[in-house]
Order: sequence, then structure tokens, then C-alpha cells
Amino acid sequence: MTTLTRQDLNFGQVVADILCEFLEVAIHLILYVREVYPSGIFQKRKKYSVPVQMSCHPELNQYIQDTLHCVKPLIEKNDAEKVVVVIMDKEHHPVERFVFEISQPTLLSISSDTLLSHVEQLLRAFILKISVCDAVLNNNPPGCSFTVLVHTRDAATRNMEKVQVIKDFPWIVADEQEVHMQEPRLIPLKTMTSDIVKMQLYVEERAHKT
Repeated sequence: MTTLTRQDLNFGQVVADILCEFLEVAIHLILYVREVYPSGIFQKRKKYSVPVQMSCHPELNQYIQDTLHCVKPLIEKNDAEKVVVVIMDKEHHPVERFVFEISQPTLLSISSDTLLSHVEQLLRAFILKISVCDAVLNNNPPGCSFTVLVHTRDAATRNMEKVQVIKDFPWIVADEQEVHMQEPRLIPLKTMTSDIVKMQLYVEERAHKT
């Protein structure tokens, strides 16, 4: 077994690539399963050896890609604590928050080339959980929208306003109402632990959605 620091082999970049690719699939699937957009704009694809639903809408896809392009450097530096997909009602009050908690070890233990395939198996389990999460969640009201929030470590927050990864796509501080929900119901969906990353997914659901 080889033990590396985060600087060796630019492993932070490898982790960021893996997680951003996963988050893109996960966000599309959440929007499909929770019916934020009509099912007609989604197309069945295969990822992690399981069927998933991906949007065919160019503007929506671009927004998701731009968001993750900005998230990627934060994950690479281990500055992102949470990535949150917030589903909001017509009044822009959150009805659900899909929270991906991410942590990376300081030392990375790499035992073999099977590591990445093992991580892929773990991510597949997340996708399968998301695909059936509507069984444990109440229906959302019509006319919902969504946004993506990133919770960063304190040091990263101070630097984010100086760094604009994509022109005309700056980071802004989230509205308080997007961040907090009154006494939400907490639904754990999945946890994974691997040599390169730990991740937990849970949903905060508003008690009364209508």
C-alpha cells in the first residue's frame, strides 16, 4: 500500500474530476425524480453501469456544467464541505435540500488499481438511492425551481470573491431562506467511505410543502 499526501500526483484534481462527474449525473437525476422539470426534457443514459435520466435542455445543462466548473477548484483544494441542491416553491422557499457532505483525508492510501472501480461502485449505490428517493419523500408543489449551493471552509470563503472561474458566473452569498428550513424532516439516503473521499447524502424536507 502506498500512502500519499494530497499534493502528490495532484490527487486533489483526480478526486475533483470524479466527484464533479458524479454530481452532474446526480443533479440531473434529482431534477428528474423530483419532477422539477417535465420528464420530456430528459433522456435515458447509462452511467456507473445503471440507467440514469439526463436533461436534453441546453440552457439547463449549461447552468449545471458552469456551476460544477466553479465547484471543481474548491473540491480540488478540499475547501468544499457541502454541495446542496435546493428545490424551492414558487415563493422561492426551500421545500427540499439534497445535501452532499464531502470530506477528503489528508493522507491518501492507495492500495491498487482497483481503487477507482471501487469508488465507482460506491457512487453507483448513491445513484440508485437517488433514483428511488421519491418513495420516502412527499410530493412537491407545482412550479418548483432549483439552485445549487456550496458550503465552504472559512479560509476559502474569504478568497472566493476574488476568484471568478467563469466570466459572468460569479459566486454570490446565498439568501438566508435558501440555506435554512424551519424544523425540516431529515432523511439519510447514503454514506460512502473510500481511501480518497468520504461522502454522505441526506435530504432535508420541509414538513408542510403546501
